[in-house]
Amino acid sequence: KLSTNFRVREFACQDGSDPIFISDKLVQILQAIRNHFGQPVKINSAYRTANHNKAVNGSVYSQHLFGTAADIVVTGVDPDDVAAYAETLMPNTGGIGRYKGFTHIDVRSTKSRWNG
Repeated sequence: KLSTNFRVREFACQDGSDPIFISDKLVQILQAIRNHFGQPVKINSAYRTANHNKAVNGSVYSQHLFGTAADIVVTGVDPDDVAAYAETLMPNTGGIGRYKGFTHIDVRSTKSRWNG
């Protein structure tokens, strides 16, 4: 158990490989999102091995490769609303990507924002 609502297995690569990299800061941000909305947060993708990242056409330097990113869905909450709240948690740092069905959150040291 990493926090009140998150477990290690949720961050594992979808290719079933053993190594898992998980940023503590990412877990803290996701827990804050969970607490704010009071709804479950489903992690669609977190850590990715290089092979899996390539298979899903991820960015060559994807934050997922370092365990510092997660693509999430908050039950009953629009991805834009999740992104707007994440902005309050990371106003000058981190990556926030707005997509039709999910929100990308990462804890990079610089600020990056985009629409997928």
